[in-house]
Amino acid sequence: MTKVVAVTGNEAVANAFRQIEPDVCAAYPITPQTELMQRFASFVSNGQVKTELILVESEHSALSACVGAAAAGGRVATATSSQGLALMWEILYIAAGFRLPIVMPVVNRALSSPINIHCDHSDAMGARDSGWIQLWSENAQEAYDNTIQAFRIAEDMDIRLPVMVCYDGFIISHSIERIEYLDDETVKSFVGDYKPLFPLLDVDNPKSFGPLILTDLYHEVRKAHSEVYKKVPQVVLRVAEEFEKISGRKYGLFETYRLEDAEIGIVILNSAAGTTKDVIDEYRQRGVKVGLLKPRLFRPFPYEEIGNALKHLKALCVLDRADAFGGSYGPLYLDIAASLCNYSQKPLLINRIYGLGGRDYMPEQAAKVIEELMEIAKTGKVGSLKEYIGVRE
Repeated sequence: MTKVVAVTGNEAVANAFRQIEPDVCAAYPITPQTELMQRFASFVSNGQVKTELILVESEHSALSACVGAAAAGGRVATATSSQGLALMWEILYIAAGFRLPIVMPVVNRALSSPINIHCDHSDAMGARDSGWIQLWSENAQEAYDNTIQAFRIAEDMDIRLPVMVCYDGFIISHSIERIEYLDDETVKSFVGDYKPLFPLLDVDNPKSFGPLILTDLYHEVRKAHSEVYKKVPQVVLRVAEEFEKISGRKYGLFETYRLEDAEIGIVILNSAAGTTKDVIDEYRQRGVKVGLLKPRLFRPFPYEEIGNALKHLKALCVLDRADAFGGSYGPLYLDIAASLCNYSQKPLLINRIYGLGGRDYMPEQAAKVIEELMEIAKTGKVGSLKEYIGVRE
């Protein structure tokens, strides 16, 4: 059974938390995540869940509390945005290094300075190599679905790794959309009972977390950790296959849109993918073979699978909603370029930076990118590799 509702993205994710009922949640408010934990706090105060809600004085403390609760043997979640994620930096690596299956929605927002409360992807992109799995979401439905799947992925006994569920601040978090809720029992059954691994509160089997490791073993531990990440894509696909059976909604490592027969393509994350799909439809009606790839699993990045999906194109634009200073290209562009680098035949690539600090991404910008790709495919020549679109003079 499903229920059709009109809710914000934050409300949808808070409802997923209610249905899953973690043992412990730590909360600290930061725009535009605040509404999520505020709504979940109301479920706690109304007795709708038995979750222990810990109110702390900072995001650093929020994730620290989650690490302690998860190490003790509980199912644990929190949420954050922007500067909050930056303040968690030290603890991100500790949570991943301990392989604690914490689930954390990240409501994407620009980083200071100057301060900006609106959407771009610089927060999660900065944390992309901290050891967390990252799932990205185009709309409120995907944010809800990804949150439910994230608990199964994180808690899988083959990996036991923390997961970020990323969705765009305000554009998704505060916009009301039509989505379908699964019923409570279906969600609880899908997620299942929590199975702790090496819990600290198991006093009959004493253990320690975080021992000192010096040059004799640290290198080997990091390699072992890397080997665990190789299992993540298979777990993500397995969980997605089971989720499709209860929801009818299909998920993979990424989504393609009209890409199979395309000659030119666009790669883009999250909410801007919807606008781009509409413009692609317009150009398809004109006979232009253009398609799109939208990553879902961003960490670990599925290099081989994405490279195979894109290698047949003549020209490709990677759109980044985050910048990298010092003359570098956008973070998504760098991963896409790496996924294609070993193919003898591959598309010509360009990188376009858009939407920083919540700047609107308009259909005419997508159209301009497609026109540029058409020219590159025709001439085989690339002008500027990296440009900023939608910038005022």
